[in-house]
Amino acid sequence: MSIAFRTALLSSTLAACWALPAHADTVAEADNIIVTGAVTDQNASATGLALTLRETPQSLTVIDRERIEDFALTNVNDLLAQTVGINVERVETDRTYYNARGFDITNFQVDGIGLPLRWGIQFGDLDTALFENVEAIRGANAIMTGVGNPSATINYVRKKPTQDFHASASAMLGSWNQKRVEADISGPVNASGTVSARLIFAHEDRDSWLRYNHVNRNVYGAMVDWEITPRLKASAGYTRQDNDADGVLWGALPLLDSNGGRIAYPRSASTSADWTYWNVTDQSAWAELAYAFGNGWNARGRFTYNHRDSSAELLYAYGYPDAATGVGIAGMAGRYRSPFDQYLGDFYASGPVTLFGREHQLAFGLSTGKTDGYEYQQSGLDTVTYPAVSQWAFNRTTLTEPDFAAETLEEDVTDRLTRAYGALHANLSDRLKAVAGASIFWLKTTGSSYGTDQYRKDSKVSPYLGLVFDATANISLYASYTGIYNPQDKADFNNRRLDPARGTSVEGGIKSEWFDKRLYASAAVFRARQKNLAERAGVFGAGDPGPVGDVYYAGVDTTARGFEIEMTGMVTDRWSVSGGYTGLKIEDQDGNRARTYLPRQSLKLATTYAIPEFRDLKLGAQLRWQSDVSTTDTGLGRDVVIRQKDYAVLDLMASVRLLDRLKASVNVRNVTDTKYLSSLMWGQAYYAAPRSVMGTLRFEY
Repeated sequence: MSIAFRTALLSSTLAACWALPAHADTVAEADNIIVTGAVTDQNASATGLALTLRETPQSLTVIDRERIEDFALTNVNDLLAQTVGINVERVETDRTYYNARGFDITNFQVDGIGLPLRWGIQFGDLDTALFENVEAIRGANAIMTGVGNPSATINYVRKKPTQDFHASASAMLGSWNQKRVEADISGPVNASGTVSARLIFAHEDRDSWLRYNHVNRNVYGAMVDWEITPRLKASAGYTRQDNDADGVLWGALPLLDSNGGRIAYPRSASTSADWTYWNVTDQSAWAELAYAFGNGWNARGRFTYNHRDSSAELLYAYGYPDAATGVGIAGMAGRYRSPFDQYLGDFYASGPVTLFGREHQLAFGLSTGKTDGYEYQQSGLDTVTYPAVSQWAFNRTTLTEPDFAAETLEEDVTDRLTRAYGALHANLSDRLKAVAGASIFWLKTTGSSYGTDQYRKDSKVSPYLGLVFDATANISLYASYTGIYNPQDKADFNNRRLDPARGTSVEGGIKSEWFDKRLYASAAVFRARQKNLAERAGVFGAGDPGPVGDVYYAGVDTTARGFEIEMTGMVTDRWSVSGGYTGLKIEDQDGNRARTYLPRQSLKLATTYAIPEFRDLKLGAQLRWQSDVSTTDTGLGRDVVIRQKDYAVLDLMASVRLLDRLKASVNVRNVTDTKYLSSLMWGQAYYAAPRSVMGTLRFEY
């Protein structure tokens, strides 16, 4: 069962890799919305226009640096799990899916530029040391991406060089032998301050509650800004992450025995072996020029090169063990190398225009990109046999590493895409504003993947229209409409590519600001429809048209509708709140429940309270709750429903200043030690982390 065919989602390559940057309308970077402070600063991730939260006719959540440090959110999976409306599907230890509003998230960006996540998946843990904040724009993002699902766009905003000198260092110790250090230094390089730079480093080494699993990660970042003239600014940077993991899961725990009963596992159970590994190196280099014309108009040009190397030796367990003896699990192994190169170039301009006696804002851009992806495979020559469940699930077991076949090239795919977009923020009256725009793309894919021809040639226009009406000085009403076009590379039972999914996304709601714009609250209703959306339908068997063991799909007409309520900001000078509730309904074309592995209800809450007079003491808590989820297993010749009951996870934190520049903090995760499965997306699953403790010392200058 290949990595590529089980996970390939080429549409996310197109959506994630060539999204145009989220630029502001000045040469200096736009201030970002701060979750724990002011909530009205400008942001351009949703529309390409520098708009405040109230002016943006779409739902947008930001997790800022303060919250990242307060709750020790050192990797993106932990961070997004706490983000309103976002679900994190940890299907394996080193492969993670994300979804929102009933659909997979396929659009990922760094500073508005697409990440090299070829299938909308995160391989390994993405560290947060490089990022100032993380933005989640929920719903379809027609202007800034043009393709993909009406789920969300995740934008990672990098730390940038500062005009003043800053330095920080931290050391963390935690459960499962977790050891982590970070260092961050930034400031001017020359006496005049026209050149500034920033250097970032992080190292983490940890074991796991899962047997055999160990992660060693190094993160590096270097950025420089040069003010060539007061109007011309150049920027460049390089980042690298080496994530080396041993004892990794490929697939997870088989959940049913031969009678269809649930197998009782300890939380440490793993189908992995000590000889498995998954090492991923991600590198990114970029250079940018920005120019301010002096009349409010600004232009930028950026080139980005991304490279990823992935090397893995994996073991996949399958079968239904005998209910009496526990024997009957087998495994297949494979070695994979997956180099990936991506070249991106884009140009963006924005500024004011005057029409009918009023000033409006216009933005437009053009981008082009190319990606080359390869996958080399070595299949295991022997089947791996597991002993009884009572042995391998509860004790460390030695599994024999098989011999492997000679390496073969199974995937060689090249994607090319050119995008153009335009957006207008129209000032229709003192109280009514409109956002109108469109994105048009031309794409071409050539090559093959595991015997399936990947050729495609498409072009499409995705429209966007939004209205915002200021009902009072504090309250605005809004509505938006987006067309959806999602190219797909999934194969049906005949091993033929499914046609693109098409549809519409509509959102409307109310946004408000309180306490001198320090607290933001919103409520939204949404509906998204997609025709012919790929849905897993089965696995190819002997004699079928496709490769044995690979998944085939069917096109399903899917409708998702629901509502969200969110609040973020400062209630008082000491008390911050952030969180929201999501209610969701997902149906297929016959009105039946679809995607039952996704929670229909979820609640995310976080709060901190500061007591400055007691050495800057800060206390905080974050709560995550979701409703029950289920999946249906058909492998026993009948339908067996596997269910994960609703659950809540509570985290606590406390920090205090020991010395003038030295702070100590402690974080306790899953305080109530709740036991739950990490995901039912694939039918197999493993248990999420039990209670854990982390202590941190942080020095700041």
